[in-house]
Amino acid sequence: MAEIEQPQTYLISPPEFELSSYADLLSRMLDLHEIACVRLAMSTRDEGMIGKAADTLREICHSRDVPLLLQSHFFLVERFGLDGVHLTDGARSIRSARTELGKDAIVGAFCGISRHEGLNAGEAGADYVCFGPLNENDLNAGDIADPELFAWWSEMVEVPIVAEGGLDTTKILQLKSCADFFAYAEEIWQQEDPIAALGALIHAQHAQG
Repeated sequence: MAEIEQPQTYLISPPEFELSSYADLLSRMLDLHEIACVRLAMSTRDEGMIGKAADTLREICHSRDVPLLLQSHFFLVERFGLDGVHLTDGARSIRSARTELGKDAIVGAFCGISRHEGLNAGEAGADYVCFGPLNENDLNAGDIADPELFAWWSEMVEVPIVAEGGLDTTKILQLKSCADFFAYAEEIWQQEDPIAALGALIHAQHAQG
């Protein structure tokens, strides 16, 4: 996941889904839109369910040269042939994950709204740092990532930065000059037509001006 000038699209799975229908939807999304990375972010801790989903989605992603990351469960990444892990506890697990997975795996970290946590994650070896949410929603208590954090990070730090949580076209237009990736989840899965919803957000990413 190399840093580029134009922001890339990062897709996060729903926390729960029916595997066959989601696999079909993901296949169509990857065929219609340029997606840099997919994250399997299931709410279940059942290794059998995670493994079944990972096996199915891995084939879909890898056949299109798109890396598939697993959220949190880094000890399952190699077992299911995935490309890396997305950690949700800031910098705390990065060194353990890197030791387990090796230098070639992708290790990313969600750091909320904390510049300090992001810097610690970068120093610990994260391949990208994720900040958010960008708007209030039912899952947060009102702590919002300041756009100035993204501007400062993009100017001062080489580690790629991901914007995640509560994204809309207004925030995308505000951040597209300083975010390396936009990560989408509920923004599209809650819509009647997730493919069209994703297309509209990607259009905002690439808008001129």
